[in-house]
Amino acid sequence: MQESYGIYSLLPPLVAIVLAIITRNVTVSLLIGVISGYFIMEQNITSTVVESIKGIASLFEKGWVVKTLVFAIFVGSIIELIQRSGGVSGFINFLQKGKRLITNRKEAELLPFFIGVAIFIESSITSLIAGTVSRPITDKFGTSREKLAYICDSTSAPICTMFPLNAWGALLLGLIGAQIEAGTISAEPIKLLGTALLFNFYAIFSILIVLFTIFKKIDFPSYTKVEPINLTDLKKDGDIFALIVPILSMLILVFVFLFITGDGNMLKGSGSTSVFSAVMGSVLITSIYYQIKKILPPKEILTSIFTGAKRMLPIAGILLFAFAIGDVTVKMGTGVYISHFANAILHPALLPTGIFLLSAIIAFSTGTSWGTFSIMMPIAITITAGIGADATALLPLSIAAVISGGVFGDHASPISDTTIISAMAAGCDLIAHVKTQLPWALLSALISVIFFLLSGFLMTL
Repeated sequence: MQESYGIYSLLPPLVAIVLAIITRNVTVSLLIGVISGYFIMEQNITSTVVESIKGIASLFEKGWVVKTLVFAIFVGSIIELIQRSGGVSGFINFLQKGKRLITNRKEAELLPFFIGVAIFIESSITSLIAGTVSRPITDKFGTSREKLAYICDSTSAPICTMFPLNAWGALLLGLIGAQIEAGTISAEPIKLLGTALLFNFYAIFSILIVLFTIFKKIDFPSYTKVEPINLTDLKKDGDIFALIVPILSMLILVFVFLFITGDGNMLKGSGSTSVFSAVMGSVLITSIYYQIKKILPPKEILTSIFTGAKRMLPIAGILLFAFAIGDVTVKMGTGVYISHFANAILHPALLPTGIFLLSAIIAFSTGTSWGTFSIMMPIAITITAGIGADATALLPLSIAAVISGGVFGDHASPISDTTIISAMAAGCDLIAHVKTQLPWALLSALISVIFFLLSGFLMTL
């Protein structure tokens, strides 16, 4: 079934992406993409409507989907609590007045960068915290929301793949280990992944290019109107711990639940369960702390929780339909169809580059790097293992190509959850974020292609 729709399997994600760019209405565009997919499969209007509803409803049977949606909604509660409590004011006063830690735009932009580097446990958490904490500072120094979203997005998935002591690492190790168990290759999974990460060119260059844009003070087009922050208008008694407690509790709880769900091994923990439990636990801990310290009255705490959650409902809707179109692409075999082009790349030296490009196309079309890893890793390892004498040398490079291509496609795609959350955290329009980020993502991808080509030829000499 997955191979029967051929080139038509490309239409749903392409329809969604093109419409999103033209109309700037991501929710409707994704929904139309989902419906177009079911129409291709059903070829009947009545069946299309019924199957579309059933397909979207069936997503709520998947625990990770529900947990991710709840996470996105209650992240709004945390943001609202922090803003109403004066935590943001306290943080800005601490940085700007008391310690003078940040005094110019470059230093302001380095703040979300270093937060992104330091927090590598989960890409959504990384983007969320970097954007939420840094936005008042970058606003004050004139950094556009679009550039902030770019910094957040470029230090989420790329960092998570470079330091894989997280669910990303668990997935990659599992996919590699499955091929070892199947007898396709003979290797030690951790050592093989560690070697592959040295060739994770897209992640490496994405991080370096972010630093380049910061130090060269490169401006991004600004489509989001931002009222400049006047420090004299901030609460003089803002409590910095009103910001630290919710964020730190969420971070600690992610580690705790990764440990619990992984039966003592954080690499095997459930990412969706951990972020869901962490955000709910953080809301509870924050509410208790605010009451004990008399920062907010109980009624305002409840109002903040519901108001913040309500504001995130449109984002949750976008995520839901992004997951729905991803489900459609699986049913239609979009990734499998694209991956068949790998068979046309026969020269061993070109194999890593071909794998990178195919992975990028799949990730961009489906909006998921994890789905791309799951599709392409077995194919890449199997093809590389069968090329003969050069297999051992090229294997880490091929694995790196899957990782790099998946992260690039996910990074550039407007239907990716990390792209959506980065825009949300930075407070900018999603399509504006995609348009301003894409040239830099393409630059990183172009440099990566060059390095994969050079590495492929050097390793097959």
